[in-house]
Amino acid sequence: MVIKHFLIFLLTTSVYLYGNIDRGELDALKINALIVKDMKAKHVVYSKEGDKRVSPASLTKVLTAVLAIKSGKMNHRVTITREMTKVEPTIANYKRGDVIVMSDLVKAMMIKSDNDAAKAIAISVGGTEENFIVMMNRYAHSIGMRNSHFSNPCGYDGDDHYTTPNDLLKLTEFAIRNSTFNAICALNEHTYYSQNNHKKFYAYTHNRLLNRYEYAVGVKTGYTSKAGQCLIARAKKDGKDFVIVMMHSKEDRWKTAKNIFEQVLNT
Repeated sequence: MVIKHFLIFLLTTSVYLYGNIDRGELDALKINALIVKDMKAKHVVYSKEGDKRVSPASLTKVLTAVLAIKSGKMNHRVTITREMTKVEPTIANYKRGDVIVMSDLVKAMMIKSDNDAAKAIAISVGGTEENFIVMMNRYAHSIGMRNSHFSNPCGYDGDDHYTTPNDLLKLTEFAIRNSTFNAICALNEHTYYSQNNHKKFYAYTHNRLLNRYEYAVGVKTGYTSKAGQCLIARAKKDGKDFVIVMMHSKEDRWKTAKNIFEQVLNT
């Protein structure tokens, strides 16, 4: 009887805490997969197709950033090679011979999603892009991303480049434990210079939540024709902390994420 009453208490408490979430509304959204997690309570508030295999697009760069930060090379100067510039479509437009500090590469990759920055990070940290990909998969497996496989550091579509919303949530949870990562993914913009010729570069965020929603603190946007509109978003207010993973959205992802955050942060 005591156990029964305790279970009823937990159920009613959960309904009270998250009663403002309109699950029917979220179910009806044209979004292939969606997860909302309370990072303080460590409780998944809402989940739709959490184990579905998806293309991560530039959400891949969260993993690339984590490995760059963990490498201890954030102050390292990277000389841009021809191989590092052979990417598309979003680029910083580095030229062979430019010397860029690793921390600037990570910011360019996370803020503007520059693929030449991501490739430069991969080659610098891994020695080769192929070795970096091995590092990506090894780290992903070590943190429990058992349904993921990565074949490039940028997020290009491919049959062997996939993950799940639940795995992306795991990656995000590990990433946001790092203060350097949090500081970078919350930036709206970043101006930096090559170290050898003082060429100026500018990165401006694709994450419109950072411009439109005062409680947003990151994390990463993504898009390819296969992956669709993707977003990992985080917002904090009055001691509350929530993360959203949104995959292949045909809705306005900024408006949708803000609406969800408003529901859970104001409960």
